[in-house]
Amino acid sequence: MTIVGKSLPRRTVLRGIGTTLALPLLDCMVPAFAATPKPIRRFGEVYVSMGFNMPHWTPPTEGPLEITRLLRPLESFKDRLLVLSGLDSRPAEGRDGGVHPRTQTAWNTGVSAFPTEGPNTRAGTSLDQHIANEIGGETQLPSLELALEPAGLSGNCAFGYSCTYLNTLAWKTPTTPLPMEMNPRAVFERLFGASDSTDPSVRLRDIKSDRSVLDSVVDKIARLQKGIAPSDRAKVSQYLQSVRDVERRIQLAEEQVARELPEVERPAGVPATYEEHAKLMFDLLVLAYQTDLTRVATYLEARELSARTYPEIGCPDPHHPASHHGNNPEKLERLALLNTFHIGLFGYFLQKMQETPDGDGSLLDHTLLLFGSGMSDGNIHLMYDVPTVVVANKGFDIQTGRHMRAPKETPLTNLQLTLMEKMGLQMEKFGNSNGELTMISIG
Repeated sequence: MTIVGKSLPRRTVLRGIGTTLALPLLDCMVPAFAATPKPIRRFGEVYVSMGFNMPHWTPPTEGPLEITRLLRPLESFKDRLLVLSGLDSRPAEGRDGGVHPRTQTAWNTGVSAFPTEGPNTRAGTSLDQHIANEIGGETQLPSLELALEPAGLSGNCAFGYSCTYLNTLAWKTPTTPLPMEMNPRAVFERLFGASDSTDPSVRLRDIKSDRSVLDSVVDKIARLQKGIAPSDRAKVSQYLQSVRDVERRIQLAEEQVARELPEVERPAGVPATYEEHAKLMFDLLVLAYQTDLTRVATYLEARELSARTYPEIGCPDPHHPASHHGNNPEKLERLALLNTFHIGLFGYFLQKMQETPDGDGSLLDHTLLLFGSGMSDGNIHLMYDVPTVVVANKGFDIQTGRHMRAPKETPLTNLQLTLMEKMGLQMEKFGNSNGELTMISIG
């Protein structure tokens, strides 16, 4: 760490017209001769629906992690992965046809969704929101909720279950679902401010002129760069380049939408391809973490009952029918391709986190992540032995670089209760938990 005379407050922001640009942690935010500040801890969850091709997912043995076909996109992060088998999501069980709403809801709350088509939805406070209640008050946004498909919080989506259950992972309270944002423009403006006018014609003018939110703080950036050490200048330059790149991609998406035929309806700011959309939303999440605008996030990479198709990867079947493979080898192969694609996008996120400096390490060094699905075999709606990965470093006191199998009938919520403890939150019970999963701890 380079110590210079200039010292900035940890929460320095540059204000412009309609813009509040938070800065990442810089060396000069640490007072000279002061002890290195304790790293900020962050938490995130990424959910993929309707199960995996489990024979290609599950490592063959317990102990040191063996990379399987589906885990291959995460191989470079092998030492940070804890793959867990044997965890069950029993609250998703039920005798009616609402298995998909129950599955998505139970994965993050440990509670079965209350069957209703109306506004009286009920589940439980979700894992992310328990953590946000503990640490979210330290940031501008207590939590950030991202998705990749249109969402609505009303109506009947599956056998008497409200669409709410399919369109969110996050529940602030048992009766308060949080909407998830899929439009990158809306997320960008939530992080960095909107145009100085809400007039659509002004927005279009800004797009055509390639105007950036950084333009209104360019003088402040120049003055800041003159007074800080070379190492900090490099960090600021990298950060600003990331902001410009994300904004440029959003503007490009908006221009592409404007050129499409009227019958093709898609919210402005959403890229034309799923892959670009997913990467753009992951990049926005990295920026939100980097600037400490939030420390808690949920990301719905693929929701239950999704009808999205993926012809670009050789999987033309809609996701939901693809999960009902009937043990047909050709369909199982297409499902494996789809699973690998989703897991690969999560790997892209891990790489961006690893490349982003944070204090004396990277964002990935200081973030605890949970990735998984609420089903194992989507063909028969099996919510036992659900695919689960924890990403961490040893600072979270979690054994990584391993595959562990929990004792039979261990609730997924036991793991989640333990992750809360790793984030500094003490709770006796979460959902249907019956204890902590102490086997994952180093000590």
